[in-house]
Amino acid sequence: MSVVAARIYRDGRLLSEVDAREATPKLEEKGDFVWIGLREPDDELLNRVSQNFGLHELAVEDALDPRHLPKMESYGDHLFVVARTLHLEGADGNSRIAYGNTAIFVGRNFIITVRHGSDRGHAPVRTQLEATPWLLKNGPDYVLHAILDFIVDGYFEVIDVAEEQVLAMEDHALDSFLDRAQTARLFTMRRDLFRLTRILGPMEDLANRFVNIDLPQIDNDIDPYFRDLADHVRRVNYRVAGLRDTLTSVIETSGLLEQQRQGVITRQLAAWAAILAVPTAIAGIYGMNFKFMPELGWKYGYAGVWGLILVVCLTLYVRFKRSGWL
Repeated sequence: MSVVAARIYRDGRLLSEVDAREATPKLEEKGDFVWIGLREPDDELLNRVSQNFGLHELAVEDALDPRHLPKMESYGDHLFVVARTLHLEGADGNSRIAYGNTAIFVGRNFIITVRHGSDRGHAPVRTQLEATPWLLKNGPDYVLHAILDFIVDGYFEVIDVAEEQVLAMEDHALDSFLDRAQTARLFTMRRDLFRLTRILGPMEDLANRFVNIDLPQIDNDIDPYFRDLADHVRRVNYRVAGLRDTLTSVIETSGLLEQQRQGVITRQLAAWAAILAVPTAIAGIYGMNFKFMPELGWKYGYAGVWGLILVVCLTLYVRFKRSGWL
């Protein structure tokens, strides 16, 4: 269903349900406002809502496109905000970060949200605010903050899962060598985090603009809440940067361990080659077809050659063992 909820509030309390497809509801008192939530609306529905509330056509066009980066634009008496949402797709341990889009129209007496690509709805925000009318009575600008804060809290949930996966990968890389699939997973996770950084940068700029710019749709009393929002986005950004650095160190550590393993194998092969070269050289000497070789007529020549081979090979083995090559 495209219309998730459409309600009128007065003094922070639910006044009535409204039909989002009908004409703009009449607001009898100054503090009344409308909160409409839309999910994956079609062009016809959003155009009708835009006509009812006088939304700018460029903002409506952007609201229908889920690919926009976070941004904020002012269109006369209303504000247009785009935020990106995060969620995980795929099985546990092999999940990928996926993105949704939430467009928000904010006026003095209305707030309209348009959600794309995420199953994490705003019902918990609405329920929480309806249970705290002393906060909801602050109006649409406070609802805007609550929705953005809810979206950013979703970032923390995704980062927590990603952090557990990164730490598990780090422990595994130190305990044993990574196979091809695990190495590919490392690079996939790092690529996902780089993509997330491109989202978090504009999102942090968006939160800071609420604090640094005077907007007619935002009361000054709400500024502390937006400063807190900016701090939350900044914390997410720091954690993502830390995860990227950790993944980079895991990749580098895995490469160093692999080089060390190859070095050990190379030394072992060189040591055994040196040991086997002794009997090969001696056998090669006595395999030559010369008529006069003094040792060939010696009664203990065969035993002496074997004794020489064993003594030299054992000496080399002990030397290589002490040096750590074997």
